[in-house]
Amino acid sequence: MVLIADSGSTKVHWCLVTASGQCSDVFTDGINPLFQTTDAMRNSICNQLLPKIAPLLWAGTLTHVFFYGAGCTPEKKVFVQKALEAVFKKAEVQVESDMLGAARGLLGCNAGVACILGTGSGSCFYNGETIEWCVPSLGYILGDEGSAAVLGKRLVGDLLKNQLSYSVSGLSDEVDLKNLFFKEYNTSMADIIENVYRQPFPNRYLAKLSRFCADHIDDPRIRNLVYDHFVQFIRRNLVQYFQNTNANANANAAGVGFVGSIAYYYRPILEEAMQAEGLPMGTVLQDPIEGLKEYHKDAIVPTTE
Repeated sequence: MVLIADSGSTKVHWCLVTASGQCSDVFTDGINPLFQTTDAMRNSICNQLLPKIAPLLWAGTLTHVFFYGAGCTPEKKVFVQKALEAVFKKAEVQVESDMLGAARGLLGCNAGVACILGTGSGSCFYNGETIEWCVPSLGYILGDEGSAAVLGKRLVGDLLKNQLSYSVSGLSDEVDLKNLFFKEYNTSMADIIENVYRQPFPNRYLAKLSRFCADHIDDPRIRNLVYDHFVQFIRRNLVQYFQNTNANANANAAGVGFVGSIAYYYRPILEEAMQAEGLPMGTVLQDPIEGLKEYHKDAIVPTTE
């Protein structure tokens, strides 16, 4: 029996897979070593995950934990590994970046370009085994174009600076988006400043605010904001892979693959932006778990304990 995890900054999707092929999905708060200590991550696993999977462990011994997570850089992933090993003492634990998880989930053992568009964003050229190179994400302050956090940041910034209050051709009645936003989220400028600058996990907070875009995507002002959001991701990140001969050939063959809630729920607008920028669209998944189950199937073996 194996446990596979795909962790973003907002949530972790855990999947417990038995040798018979039975799968159980569990969700907990995100785990990220850039923002959490080893103790905090271990406590999250013990308090949120264990109570949910404990009734399922009768099916056999947990032999492997494959954890793919945001913030799991070579320097930081050791802290996640320690947290997991402290809880699952008999299992072999492997921790890798969420980007490698996305690539394996989308492409398996084939080469190509893989992207994450969730709370955060990222992209890479995957050679079928490892990530060969990537354009750095840089996080929601310096980069993360295409992510929910940056979409929320752009939305809130434009609303508070009255950049979305102009009239729009085709709307019979102009909607006051700023006051509508304040009403729907029961918030104010002061609340937003407090949460962004003084509270923990401002990226998660901004990502949640970005849902306003999904709820009002038929408003041309919001649709244009989301479209430009994707164009910025494409121009500042994806174009570079197509300037590399090897990456270009593989990406053109399979198309650029995407995982993450932003790519999944805004897929029509993402496809439109990709087409306008002349790049081929590949597979889009809400998360990479299904692909990762296939990738790690050889590790799922019967146990007698």
